[in-house]
Amino acid sequence: MSIVIPVLNEEAGIYNLLELLVDRANDPKQLELIVVDGGSIDDTINEINKFARDHSHIHVKAVDSEKGRGVQLHNGALVASQDLLYFLHADSHPPSNYDEHIYKAIATGNPAGCFRMRFRSWHWWLIIIGWFSRFSWKASRGGDQSQYITRQLYDQIGGYNTTVPIYEDYLLINKLYEMDTYHVIQKWLTTSARRYEEVGVLKLQWFYLTIYWKKRQGESIEEIYTYYLKWCGVTKDAVEQVSE
Repeated sequence: MSIVIPVLNEEAGIYNLLELLVDRANDPKQLELIVVDGGSIDDTINEINKFARDHSHIHVKAVDSEKGRGVQLHNGALVASQDLLYFLHADSHPPSNYDEHIYKAIATGNPAGCFRMRFRSWHWWLIIIGWFSRFSWKASRGGDQSQYITRQLYDQIGGYNTTVPIYEDYLLINKLYEMDTYHVIQKWLTTSARRYEEVGVLKLQWFYLTIYWKKRQGESIEEIYTYYLKWCGVTKDAVEQVSE
């Protein structure tokens, strides 16, 4: 299994995440850990290298990439050597024996899917969101739940869209739902609520519902991205200047 983790300035948690992935795996020697860095300016790379030195029996790759989660995820897939890809956000923690659960799902005819999810928070609304993640509804999906997929199927659908600035997770998931190929493993993955805590739970949830509705109404990714930047208080020109 090749685990692809996109990162940007994750020095505080990346070592612990990699260690957790090893500790919770049923067969850690079969893992390939691929950390794709989008230009971190902190000690993220040093932490990855330190983990690799401390765990020489685990196959670890640090990959440099352009910034952007879709690009980083796809670049990680390009260097992966295994036939099973598992895409994981840096602040999401899969359950114990996650590798075994994924292998079993594939063996029973489910080549792509995710885990159900709960936030590491006791906020009532986040608990409700986690409860609904058990269902197979597309509206209950998101990148924080992680994404497993066979290499064959990933290549068949064209992988992550590297041309969009946002929504890369949903676009890939949407392709899988169109093929009626999606499975929710009924084990808990936990993820950080840090973004909700920074912005405000209800305010951020309203934003997510708004962009979901905009997409349902046929707005383009570019239009949604413009709305996203406006919501963040950032101009598109400012983003392009930072990227140059």
